[in-house]
Amino acid sequence: MRKTEALEKLTDRDKKHLWHPLTQHKVSPDMLGIARAEGALIFDEDGKDYVDGIASWYTCMYGHCNPYILKKVSEQMQRLDQVVFSGFTHEPAVKLSEELIKILPENQEKLFFSDNGSTATEVGIKMALQYHHNQGEKRNVLLAFEEGFHGDTFGAMSVSGLSVYNGPFADFFIEVERIPVPTETNIHQILTFLERRLEHNNIAGFIYEPLVQGAAAMKMHDVDGLDKILGLLKEHGILLIADEVMTGFGKTGKYFASDYLDTQPDIMCLSKALTAGLVPMGLTTCTQEVYMAFYSDDVAKGLFHGHTYTANPLACAAALAALELLQTEEIQTGIQNTIQWHQKFDEEIKHHPKVASTRQLGVIYALDLNIKMERYGNLRNQLFKHFMDQGVFLRPLGETIYILAPFITTKEQMERIYGAIKSALELV
Repeated sequence: MRKTEALEKLTDRDKKHLWHPLTQHKVSPDMLGIARAEGALIFDEDGKDYVDGIASWYTCMYGHCNPYILKKVSEQMQRLDQVVFSGFTHEPAVKLSEELIKILPENQEKLFFSDNGSTATEVGIKMALQYHHNQGEKRNVLLAFEEGFHGDTFGAMSVSGLSVYNGPFADFFIEVERIPVPTETNIHQILTFLERRLEHNNIAGFIYEPLVQGAAAMKMHDVDGLDKILGLLKEHGILLIADEVMTGFGKTGKYFASDYLDTQPDIMCLSKALTAGLVPMGLTTCTQEVYMAFYSDDVAKGLFHGHTYTANPLACAAALAALELLQTEEIQTGIQNTIQWHQKFDEEIKHHPKVASTRQLGVIYALDLNIKMERYGNLRNQLFKHFMDQGVFLRPLGETIYILAPFITTKEQMERIYGAIKSALELV
């Protein structure tokens, strides 16, 4: 490193070459330099610590640099780092399949690896479309919820309903129709619409974030209503694709949000907390029935989708360690503690005159301010700065403030988050 580079701050060096996600650099030019992380804390290059109130986009649920996960990945790194997964297999991938199947919904049988959440949903979409194609049935439409978000690759964008992310590309999408999320007041109307719509018999699959729509500002919907929708669609041979990239691995209080439902998905999409935030990996799981639609003497009926780092042994080792931790008494106690802390905080805050509504499921907590603001507007940015000044990393989604902290967050750290939110209410 040149001497001048060593003296410059990361924030300044960053501006020379880097282009950041979800960023308009002309209005938000400065990136905070993060030097290290440990547990529920991240530390900037000046040594200031911040409670990671969103587990770095819901990934580091067992804490940053978890020593057990680091140990397991380090051991794997010295045996096998990377190998092509087409034509080869290895112990970490096989072991992960065996262990994950034990906690997945009981109808899940097969695992297909990819690189991240977007590719996991991309694979799920392709499975649904090709499933019907392989059986000689033309079903070219996908069904999705309004305001859903499923990733940034083209298939994933197609089924996502947030134009702030996808607007420039809409003319290039696959065909998707949307329905509102179910509530007690609209479920009858949704079912009536679907019964008429299903007469056309051209819907291949329904992709949905079960119970919580993350990017839609942690919007939560009705369990019974979703079950009724899933049951009706399954009766008509429509594949159910549960996008549990955000909700999976304990965040809702159960291993998967699908565990709250009677009707189980045909396909599941997993990532984020899968590898505890250490390395990227995605997984798409499916039933034996879905798999058998691709099992043929005809090579063309195979699922011809692949990534260079498919089932990377290091990522599999991280996922195995994370899965082991998830099932420990310590982590399950942490989840239950967080739920109780959220519920107590909710009782304190929900009647505040600046709070329009609150909601909570598992370790996910969200409140809406009674003022409308742009998702990336000035007021939202002022809130973000306030939280960082308080030593708390939260990313408001417009007027929605949400918490999704690591399972190992202490009560004192969580109180720091709550305190920052309470003081923010005096700013708006």
